[in-house]
Amino acid sequence: MKSVVLAIESSCDETAAAVLLGDRVLSNVVAGQDVHARYGGVVPELASRAHQGNIVPVVSEALRLSGMTLPDIDVVACTAGPGLMGALLVGTSFAKSLALALGKTLIGVNHMQGHILAHFIRAGEDQPVPSFPFLCLTVSGGHTQLVLVKGPLAMQVIGETLDDAAGEAFDKAAKLLGLPYPGGPQVDRLADLGEDSRFKFTQPKVPGLDFSFSGLKTSLLYQVKALERLQPNARTVHLNDICASYRKAVVDYLLAVTTRAMHQTGVRTLALAGGVSANRLLRAQLQEIAGREGWKLFIPPLAYCTDNAAMIGMAAAFLHESGISHGMDLKPMARMEY
Repeated sequence: MKSVVLAIESSCDETAAAVLLGDRVLSNVVAGQDVHARYGGVVPELASRAHQGNIVPVVSEALRLSGMTLPDIDVVACTAGPGLMGALLVGTSFAKSLALALGKTLIGVNHMQGHILAHFIRAGEDQPVPSFPFLCLTVSGGHTQLVLVKGPLAMQVIGETLDDAAGEAFDKAAKLLGLPYPGGPQVDRLADLGEDSRFKFTQPKVPGLDFSFSGLKTSLLYQVKALERLQPNARTVHLNDICASYRKAVVDYLLAVTTRAMHQTGVRTLALAGGVSANRLLRAQLQEIAGREGWKLFIPPLAYCTDNAAMIGMAAAFLHESGISHGMDLKPMARMEY
């Protein structure tokens, strides 16, 4: 019999809850936090306070939409890390209290494993899922990683960013260009209106399979300053072309390292995960390369790409099936290894 999992996600600035029956999502509720927009980025203390206000109504709504009640739940799962410590504390404390009060199994989940295992959520009977082993490119606001996935509980990071993540590279570029937070979707939207060959940005040169995005941001800054010396309003006049050219530079870089990793590992299945996987150019280019190289490509629906609780529930289902659970001594961790 499949277990019913109530999952909670609170690693950053989304409060989310979901109910799963095995690999089927019965409900998936996400509450965002608009309070950060005025500051141009996430303020950890404000995020924690918003989670405190959101968590009870979000969990209640997830239960209502699922048709389940608290006694129906077999497992209470939560994100244990990585993430903002204060935000994680809200979710883990709530989950521990609920599991203790109901006498249910408690499972803490690695947020990054959740992103990868979101590929196993089934939205339909015939929906294909990746076969092991596969390579996963995980790109989000806080992480950029290449992970060799040998099994649901056997993952090896073979490459990661040495500084900012790809999502940060987009958000900080947007801030430089005067775009509102969150900036990544704004850059993506404006890039569709511009010419991506108008400006050139220096491609990072990092050995191995690691990433670095600091040079791209610096290249953007120097490009904008040079344009404004010639034309004071250049940032506004050329905004669409700058966004398009910068997006292409970031995506080209991600694809170059990922292609190298696929060739080095010899795997033929590639998965894309994380919030930046919503980027339209990245998705389109990956599909083109996969077709040319003969790879099998898997990209979750957009609802399971950005931070959500369904992916935490899916990871918890794998852990529960393997007999793994946690006690009341579960502690959130700002940094967490696979």
